[in-house]
Amino acid sequence: METSKSGEEKSPKHNTQDSQEEEPKGKSSIKQVTYIVLGVSVLFFIWYIFSERYTPYTDQARVNGLITPITSRVSGNVVSLNIDLHSEVKLGDTLIQLDRKPFEIALKKAEANIDKATQSVAASSSSVKSAAGRLGVAKAQLDRAQRNWDRVQKVLKDNAGALSAADKDQSETALIQALEQVSSAEANLERAKQSLGDSGPGNPNIRGAIQDFEKAKLDLEFATIVAPSSGVIESFDIDLGYYASVGQPLTTLISDTNIWIQADMKENNLSRMHVGDKVKFTFDIAPGKVFIGKVSSLGHGVAADAANKGGLPSIDSKNSWLRDPQRFPIIIGIDDSHELRRIIRIGGQADVVVFTSNNALLNAIASLRIRLNSWLSYVR
Repeated sequence: METSKSGEEKSPKHNTQDSQEEEPKGKSSIKQVTYIVLGVSVLFFIWYIFSERYTPYTDQARVNGLITPITSRVSGNVVSLNIDLHSEVKLGDTLIQLDRKPFEIALKKAEANIDKATQSVAASSSSVKSAAGRLGVAKAQLDRAQRNWDRVQKVLKDNAGALSAADKDQSETALIQALEQVSSAEANLERAKQSLGDSGPGNPNIRGAIQDFEKAKLDLEFATIVAPSSGVIESFDIDLGYYASVGQPLTTLISDTNIWIQADMKENNLSRMHVGDKVKFTFDIAPGKVFIGKVSSLGHGVAADAANKGGLPSIDSKNSWLRDPQRFPIIIGIDDSHELRRIIRIGGQADVVVFTSNNALLNAIASLRIRLNSWLSYVR
């Protein structure tokens, strides 16, 4: 009995000692977890600082391209439609045909007026009519080449580097050739006028008849609306019998020959970025895939207020309790042969990471990050 009592008396003391030993161990575990969390946070902060400059990333990126409203140069009723909504077309394809009869009648009338005017000077008008017709065709070709060159100039002004040098050279060459053809046709027409004799070219009736003939020839050409480039038809909602007015958009053509990505990068991302830097990007339309490109150009200005008189790019900023850094557009070119041409859509969103150095660790982390983003596209 005495032994059991002494054992009972000692047991509370042992319990107190055990609890005192366990308490330091619990505090030590909490400290270890705290140190680990702090260490990971410090490492993440350091990685964030360096990645913002060496491997900048953005999810504010979209696919851009040339969008051309298809308008008519003359007024008339639509008698033939060779397109549907979202149909693919090639350069020079006939899209819409207006009724040619009124223009053919006007052309014949203009031709008759030339005959009537030239009869007064007893000269043959065949050479004049032929030369005038060729001049009309040459001017129509020049008009198309000039409009295409104007579109190229506008794109280059808004987004330098969006178009390849080959596209620019091709458009410029077409414009030069069209100018030369007009000059040659004008020279041929002048020779034809001189063949009428001294009184022929100075006759006001002949000059007026020739101008009317040239206009009638152009109007007949413009009655056939052709594709200015290859691409896809959008915003198409007209039918046979629709009356097309001059300058009124009939449909919209999204060109597939000039497509690029505009990625809006924070200002501090640009400190080490240069044209030619390697880029990896993903699209929601192609989940699980990572594509490779390069920086084509860097933006040098954006609209800072509502009074955007110079037409600078406008960047949407995220609203938060901390001021979002100013963003500038960078352009990522997509080659004509790139497999993306078949799947991407104008306005599609993209995730972009730029590699500005050869740092193996930072580049590996950035590659893993963009790969994870591509997988997340499956569930977005």
